[in-house]
Amino acid sequence: MRNPQGMDKQMGVMQESMLNMSARDMTEQNHISRVWDVVEKARVGMLTTRFAGGLRARPLEARPDRDAGIIWFVTDVRGAKDDEIDADHDIGLVFIDEGDRAYLSITGRAFVTRDTAKTKDIWKKTDDIWLPGGPGDPNVRVLRIEPTRAELWDGPSSGAVAAFEFTRK
Repeated sequence: MRNPQGMDKQMGVMQESMLNMSARDMTEQNHISRVWDVVEKARVGMLTTRFAGGLRARPLEARPDRDAGIIWFVTDVRGAKDDEIDADHDIGLVFIDEGDRAYLSITGRAFVTRDTAKTKDIWKKTDDIWLPGGPGDPNVRVLRIEPTRAELWDGPSSGAVAAFEFTRK
């Protein structure tokens, strides 16, 4: 005959473990939410791609889609980034929120497409400055970034980096 008291103790340990996992999951979700907050607030990030001579970075205005877990950009096909991304989909993004002293580095996978409907959906008035032909301009491309990892230095007392993995939905 089994010891019911021992089973009660095991059940208590399992329940405590499940609560700790839930607390960890919630904390992780809060951290990932903070990552999205920084992207949304900073708006402009530095996109880094790899080319034959090393690494190249340039500023781009982000269109984050938190629910989809995607960061969108409008780009011009006449730049080198499209060819660089076609050759190597791994990219880096850096966002800085000066007001909150938050520094964010995102690693992800990038894909460039010609998608007029998506371009119209994410188009901003400021895009007219760089791409006066509008969303239908044949040189306009949509850059889709799927974040895989984020490292966040958050606030003035943050001496350590917090790293978060994104899961694909």
